[in-house]
Amino acid sequence: MGMWLRNVWMSVVTVLQGMWVTLLTMFRTYDRRAFTEVYEYPEVPVKVKPRYRGFHRYDLTTCIGCEKCAAACPVDCIYIEKEKNAVGKGFRLDGFTIDYTKCMFCALCVEPCPVDCIFMGSNYDLSCYSRDGCIVDYAKLPLEIAWGKASLNPTAV
Repeated sequence: MGMWLRNVWMSVVTVLQGMWVTLLTMFRTYDRRAFTEVYEYPEVPVKVKPRYRGFHRYDLTTCIGCEKCAAACPVDCIYIEKEKNAVGKGFRLDGFTIDYTKCMFCALCVEPCPVDCIFMGSNYDLSCYSRDGCIVDYAKLPLEIAWGKASLNPTAV
């Protein structure tokens, strides 16, 4: 019985020592200013880091239709519609659709592209009223929106 009580006491002391170390570290590294920044979000957009993985940017003019980005996507949210060119080699793209209800913004679709026509942008605001508004066909978008110079909203899709 004495050995059991000693083991219980040592367990309690060990847990309390660990909690004490955690508490001291929290007080040493706590910076109140880090939690008091206020962003007036819709009026003033939040600044993002240079390597932020936002919504995709897509260049329809350089895409060769190889579908490597769709094959690399782990959640299968990229759909490419293409037809064989009547004249010469290659394909004609009819649609390059990304379903943002499934996309997890992992950027695995960017790396295998041989012509670098798809990359991650810095836009993070896609407001839509239905799930169909989150399915974006980049082949049908105006170039300003596809390249991130204008906002991507459900009325543009």
